[in-house]
Amino acid sequence: MAIPAVDKLTLKELQELRIRVEKQIVSAQERERTALRAKFESMASDAGFGLSDLFGSRSTKGKSVAAKYMNPDNPAETWSGRGRKPKWLAAKLDKGKKQSDFAI
Repeated sequence: MAIPAVDKLTLKELQELRIRVEKQIVSAQERERTALRAKFESMASDAGFGLSDLFGSRSTKGKSVAAKYMNPDNPAETWSGRGRKPKWLAAKLDKGKKQSDFAI
């Protein structure tokens, strides 16, 4: 492997070298990750399992979160405390109420 004499490179050449090295690092990490995943899948398959059986699913999308706040005027309106505040809660907070007043 030829390593350039970095002490003789210009700033621009050093920056270009850094970009190339960073790209190669990402590429090498991805190759090793893919190879390791294939090895784990093979080992799990040989034992009669899938990776999701051993490690679970990575996806958390679609899972609901329990409601933490409820509109006393309309109990069907709830909020988990994540994301934007619902309009009903923002309106009540503007009127001087505290968020803890609506906790379930």
